[in-house]
Amino acid sequence: MTDSEPRSKTRAFRCGFIAIVGAPNAGKSTLLNRLVGQKIAITSKKPQTTRNRITGIRHHENAQLIFVDTPGIHRASKQLNVRIVETALGTLESVDVIVFVVDASRKDEASETMIRKALDRIDRPVVLALNKVDLVQKSALLAGIDQRSKLRSFEAIVPISAKTGDQVSVLAEVIENLLPVGPPLFPEDSVTDLPMRFLAAEIVREKVFRYTGQEIPYSTMVTIDDYKEEKRITHIHATIHVERDSQKRIVIGQGGAMLKRIGEAARIEIETMIESRVFLHLFVRVDTNWSRDAKVLERICNP
Repeated sequence: MTDSEPRSKTRAFRCGFIAIVGAPNAGKSTLLNRLVGQKIAITSKKPQTTRNRITGIRHHENAQLIFVDTPGIHRASKQLNVRIVETALGTLESVDVIVFVVDASRKDEASETMIRKALDRIDRPVVLALNKVDLVQKSALLAGIDQRSKLRSFEAIVPISAKTGDQVSVLAEVIENLLPVGPPLFPEDSVTDLPMRFLAAEIVREKVFRYTGQEIPYSTMVTIDDYKEEKRITHIHATIHVERDSQKRIVIGQGGAMLKRIGEAARIEIETMIESRVFLHLFVRVDTNWSRDAKVLERICNP
């Protein structure tokens, strides 16, 4: 994120919403964190980490860029994933600019085709961000740019690496020029509009994914039961919801070792984010088939 500077009087201020869309594992959340300048969206090597619309704010001298990170768009069959994809597609018509993030290091033709068809139905400027260029040879990158430029018209095609930050500022400048003229909607020190309760739950969920490897599927939810800020410490009580007893045993681990590891890592990250000591208490609960409960899915996708 660029440092806030006195706004220039020679150019009209621009402000608008930008949807970041792409296939699962394209690097959308990593890009959002890079654009904002700090971590507000959790990341994982597993697909479909993001379930909600995550808002991040980047401040330029003459613009405010309000990014909306969306869940990965793909052909889904499970009810949870269907709702996740609906959430992503529902975002597109409510923004000013769309950034279509594609993994330059591997093809996902089915998801890319699905996204392009969705974009064809929406009258919004679209910028193609070819991500993970640090993983491909220049010849392959040029071939990828040429191939995708023939599939539809883009306002711009920008090769980037969200991981290293390469060309991300260029992407931000391209986006700024496509935004409508208008006043800022958030204070200059804002980086997100998400409540800390939500961010704390997401951090815990990320640690569950990170430390349980392939053993725990994405039918894992975290809810915050109590969040109380005191002068010197913040008390957080959270529940990790799983669907089977076998999953509960994995999350807890032998003698509670895994749950302690998850809690310690989450606590340290939350303390860094809020700059306060944190007491984090985690509880694991079995809610059979919660990922097929319509009321639960509504709460997850529209918190």
